[in-house]
Amino acid sequence: MSLSLPADPPHARSLTRVVPEISAALDGRSDWFAPARSAVIWVLDGLGAHNLASRAGHARFLAGARGKKDAARTVFPSTTAAALTSLLTGTTPGQHGLVGYRARVPGTDDVLNQLRGWDTDGLPLTFQRATPLADSLGRPFFTVSRSEYAGTGFTAVTLGGAEFHGVDDLTDRVRVAADLAARHPGSIVYLYAPDLDSVGHKRGWESDEWISALETVDAAARTLAASLTPDTGVIVTSDHGMVDVPRHRHVLLGDGDERLDGVRLIGGEPRMLHLYAEPGEEAGVLARWRDAEGARSWVFARDEVVTSGLMGAVAPEVIERIGHVVVAPRAGIAYYDDRVADKAPQRMVGQHGSLTHDERIVPLIRLGAFA
Repeated sequence: MSLSLPADPPHARSLTRVVPEISAALDGRSDWFAPARSAVIWVLDGLGAHNLASRAGHARFLAGARGKKDAARTVFPSTTAAALTSLLTGTTPGQHGLVGYRARVPGTDDVLNQLRGWDTDGLPLTFQRATPLADSLGRPFFTVSRSEYAGTGFTAVTLGGAEFHGVDDLTDRVRVAADLAARHPGSIVYLYAPDLDSVGHKRGWESDEWISALETVDAAARTLAASLTPDTGVIVTSDHGMVDVPRHRHVLLGDGDERLDGVRLIGGEPRMLHLYAEPGEEAGVLARWRDAEGARSWVFARDEVVTSGLMGAVAPEVIERIGHVVVAPRAGIAYYDDRVADKAPQRMVGQHGSLTHDERIVPLIRLGAFA
């Protein structure tokens, strides 16, 4: 079967290489970025290149600072757990092992949340297999984020020993990041803002609320740029973009649905399903999903995900975390298991996880010494 995958823009950089190249720029040897004395990498969670371009009038500073070829390609799945871990370890999901929002723990029927499961479900810290760059680059590394993320399992497995600064106000947060970079030569400051992602999931990225959040982020970007010393470089990027999926575009999987025949467990998220089959039912699940959904979604067998490099080189320990069948929509749809009692996730509007350019191509904006 031909996978018929979308071709990435030729100028898009790999998100996994961004932090190593920033570190190299601090030694004057990066192939991507100009030399700098210290650096800030700012992740605007949920801001795709298409989202920014479509609302450029509401983000004039960021849009004006972005060159035509300033883009990065995030990983597959294009979801926060996988993408932030790839950014902060420099490895792909096939290596670090966070292969989706929810994934099966091999040898069990546990399908655990890869963002919060460390704290709620007892997911062991060793489930993330790669060393955080904060621990391996050999330079000062700071995190400036919301206070609620201090001490969480996901922070621990992605940022290791980075010094954490909890700042809840966004404008104050960017000023703290600029100050840390100025006071610590040779350092990297990881600055995180989840605002756009949160609003996008709840209201959709095409909503007035999302536009308002974008205007707030853009104003903070102006503040950050004005707060920098001349020798501080900044990269503004994201973990994924976002598409809106209204309720009438939901695909509900209920009792008696033939697509669920032979499916033991469902992981992933609405735009990137991991289907874990009953023993001996792998081929049947694949055939049924290709027949039913192949016209509007990519439907992969596990071995196709592994051999194609969709998740990078896949370590043997990670293979069984991947569904026997992986489903990623091409169309503007989202899949939900309608058998579960909690229907709250079905109220989510903004979605991501799949392979489309809207979800996978993100900005790579240079400010300060990197501009």
